[in-house]
Amino acid sequence: MVITGARQVGKTTIAKHCYTDFQYISIEDPLLRSSYANLTAEQWNAYYPKAILDEVQKEPVLIESIKSVYDQFDAARYVLLGSSQLLLMQKVRESLAGRCIIEEIYPLCLPEMLTNDIEQEIVLSMFQQFLTSFSLHPMLPDFKLAPNYAKRKKAYEYYLQYGGYPALVNENFTNADRQLWLDNYIRTYLERDIRDLAEFRNLEPFVKTQKIAALLTGKLINFSSIAKEANISVKTVQRFFQYLEISYQTLTLQPWHRNPLKKLSKSPKLHFLDPGIQRTILQKTGELNGNEFESAIIAELYKQAKAIHFTGSFYHLNTLDGREVDLLFENENGYIAFEIKSTINVTSTDCRHLKNLAPILDKPLLQSFIISNDDQVKTFDNNILALPAAMFLT
Repeated sequence: MVITGARQVGKTTIAKHCYTDFQYISIEDPLLRSSYANLTAEQWNAYYPKAILDEVQKEPVLIESIKSVYDQFDAARYVLLGSSQLLLMQKVRESLAGRCIIEEIYPLCLPEMLTNDIEQEIVLSMFQQFLTSFSLHPMLPDFKLAPNYAKRKKAYEYYLQYGGYPALVNENFTNADRQLWLDNYIRTYLERDIRDLAEFRNLEPFVKTQKIAALLTGKLINFSSIAKEANISVKTVQRFFQYLEISYQTLTLQPWHRNPLKKLSKSPKLHFLDPGIQRTILQKTGELNGNEFESAIIAELYKQAKAIHFTGSFYHLNTLDGREVDLLFENENGYIAFEIKSTINVTSTDCRHLKNLAPILDKPLLQSFIISNDDQVKTFDNNILALPAAMFLT
């Protein structure tokens, strides 16, 4: 099994909890790294037949060793952990194809935040329940009437402010502690993850691009404009954006453009996967702007879909005549469309991009949602349902 994801999302904790009879080996130690790399398949099987190898991307040759052990000895079992996807996953795909399960771990999603410890059963959110059945249960007309409204709303507001990294939910942390942790995370990410991905002589161009990216969350990506602003080449910008994505900091939504009769934008759209990280990069506090809110909600939808292994694709849709759909989920049966609004009062005007969407698409439009900060549940024409974000995602 390969477990990968951003630094500090809990990969090691999960592996140790689930595989208590496996020996834990950290490849972080440079003195021992070469010694592990020199072990033969017979030695691995004799001394470490079941093991968790943490930070395995530090010594990619170990993946070849594990492949050899697995092929020769039926009982050998290994869990490989790594946070720099570029170095790890390329080697995994080449060497362990057909031999491993890959699990991607993300920051906590809201249903996980509502649990008290690792043993407590996670209750699926309304959104996750919908993805498993494509039907909605009867719901209260106003989220404030829900008996657990206060707890769910508090978790939602916390997420928008600080994001979902597990360390931050420590009940002994003050808000100042959380901000300090996030500051240190950004610094460690630059000093370790990015240096793992590329041997930069000078980090300043990447840092500048990272800040520009944080400002652009929720917007279409124009690589030429970013290159001009950062004073680097377009190819370098594209490479930096790839680093952000493969290190699990951002999500790039590709455009949906399968209708040849409709003029559709083919520009990708950027979303940071964690609002706490995005705002810390900018040293920003206070309310989220519209684009930041859109990214925070789309990141949560994405994480929750991944958590239940939803097998679908994720797009945005943008026509040259002004129609925008923030998120399209596609599976074999059709599409689910999302409009994200930070408003506290959804009206029929907010439905304009979702109305008459079905004729553009090449599969049935199963459901359209408006997700917002309005606590009331509202229905509109064209099968459009407006739901409170805190209600839908918890």
